[in-house]
Amino acid sequence: MVTASLAGKTAVVTGAGSGIGRSIATTFAAAGAAVACLDLDKISVDATAQAIAGTGGRALALSCDVSRETDTRAAVEAAQSAFGPIHILVNGAAADDPNGTVLDLALADWERVFAVNVTGAYLMSRAVLPVMIAAGGGSIIHIASQLGRVGAPARPAYCASKGALIQLAKAMAVDHAAQNIRVNTLSPGAIETRRLVLRYGDMAAARQIAGPKHLLMRLGQPEEIAQAALFLASDAASFMTGADMLVDGGYTTT
Repeated sequence: MVTASLAGKTAVVTGAGSGIGRSIATTFAAAGAAVACLDLDKISVDATAQAIAGTGGRALALSCDVSRETDTRAAVEAAQSAFGPIHILVNGAAADDPNGTVLDLALADWERVFAVNVTGAYLMSRAVLPVMIAAGGGSIIHIASQLGRVGAPARPAYCASKGALIQLAKAMAVDHAAQNIRVNTLSPGAIETRRLVLRYGDMAAARQIAGPKHLLMRLGQPEEIAQAALFLASDAASFMTGADMLVDGGYTTT
């Protein structure tokens, strides 16, 4: 049986400064990977890398705006210089989206969500793919959402961008299967992170309002998403590509 080990692998994780991205980075490191941790917030991503180093893992903290091609290329070059071939990419960076219908959202807000959520995944993939192909293959994971499958009120930019990631993964899976590169999306339900506090005001309110929308009657934890990402990144998922893995507590079931 193949286990979810990342020994000898190098991973690049965007949005690694907090929440789901930080949990994925630390979980990958615990599974044996060297991890390049990318985030716009240098202080928070430094903390992630320090946490990994504190447990004996290997990590590199890099400040990166994934919506800028110069940043993404520089980050990938730094990761490759530090750790060698890159085998795993997790596109987890996401812009904060304000509530509002398409009539309410400013064009700048719409464009920023797509620039980070979608164009960021494109630019990171574009930077990593040549390195990954040269290494003989790998796994790319776009962090989407259950809201990439179902609609939510006052969330058009978020829903549309996450739906776009699901389709991007499918198209990339078709294009790069022959190069031994698997591309999947991972779609969490509502997870207890800073983003929920921003949306609901505090975590207690988020638990009360959003928790019951899931069949399991609770919010998810970042570690639960990280374990799913570990599976997708590892050889345990070697026959899985072009798929969207829902880890949403049953949110989309009814």
